[in-house]
Amino acid sequence: MADYEHLLVKQDGDTVRITMNRPQRRNSLTAEHLRELLDAFETAGRSDATGIVLGGEGKAFSSGHDFGDVAERDLAGVRELLRLCTTVMRTVEEVPQVVVARVHAAAWAAGCQLVASCDLAVAAESATFALPGGKGGWFCHTPAVPVARNVGRKRLMELALTGDAVDAATAAEWGLVNYAVPDAELDARVDDLLARATRGSRLSKAVGKQTLYAQLDRPEADAYAIASEVMASMSQSGGAREGMASFLDKRPPEWPD
Repeated sequence: MADYEHLLVKQDGDTVRITMNRPQRRNSLTAEHLRELLDAFETAGRSDATGIVLGGEGKAFSSGHDFGDVAERDLAGVRELLRLCTTVMRTVEEVPQVVVARVHAAAWAAGCQLVASCDLAVAAESATFALPGGKGGWFCHTPAVPVARNVGRKRLMELALTGDAVDAATAAEWGLVNYAVPDAELDARVDDLLARATRGSRLSKAVGKQTLYAQLDRPEADAYAIASEVMASMSQSGGAREGMASFLDKRPPEWPD
């Protein structure tokens, strides 16, 4: 794995662990930090890993955009920064691996956006989640985009308009994370969820993830058209053939990928 200034990245078996390591700034997201995240996810996406875990060091998972970086930019500069941030979020969704957010502490603003952009998320009970722009001067417009696709409309409005933080149990109830667990159990639950989400054919899982995102939020007829064509095509893949053959033969599968 490459060396980064703001990240710790290592491959642990079939899992790439990307850890934001800017604790003195609460893992706030400068352009440099975002470019490193983009490179790390693109590199992991090209690897033979089956899963990615995104975490953070220090007192916050991520506190969002670094205002020191934002404040010195003109309009064109902020647009460029937000385009970079959007590319990072979309890349998290587009890599073929299952991505799990390991949320040990505060995930606010663009940090909450990162959590919502991951496929799955496990939060420690001490974690908090917020779109704090609602009670400040810079509204959390872009962080609200993936959050809106995780929680219901009224809950989105409460997060975005009040700017108040919610605890991990509330985030789990609202659908922003999959589980809220005792702090001491965080790593075990992350690894258990990732293991369950990555079993089976690697190709099948990668195409499955990409198709889920492609059909989400589309009209039902369009969603069925996309899903039906992909499912028909994937019936001819090695993984599908082996899965059906092993079921019919009553034996454990031997995945080709």
